[in-house]
Amino acid sequence: MIGETLRRLRGIYGYSARDMSSLLGISSSYLSEIERGKKEPSLEIVDHYAEIFGMRPSSLLRFSEEYDRAEFHEGGQEFISKLMTKLIDSF
Repeated sequence: MIGETLRRLRGIYGYSARDMSSLLGISSSYLSEIERGKKEPSLEIVDHYAEIFGMRPSSLLRFSEEYDRAEFHEGGQEFISKLMTKLIDSF
């Protein structure tokens, strides 16, 4: 689910839920619903997330798909570790 991925990325980047909802221009409760998988983010919100995280929206969606697949195969933590290493190295 993209919501879980967005929540994890928010934490990795060090944004509080309040900060992120303000940056996205949405309420904290709506952000919570997205992150818990109760609501799907609009493409506009995905674009805003991608902008905040400094990536293309397609990369963000692909990241979410890869993460979901890794979680299904119980390799999510390893996947995140490798991805974060790549992300850090790119800075």
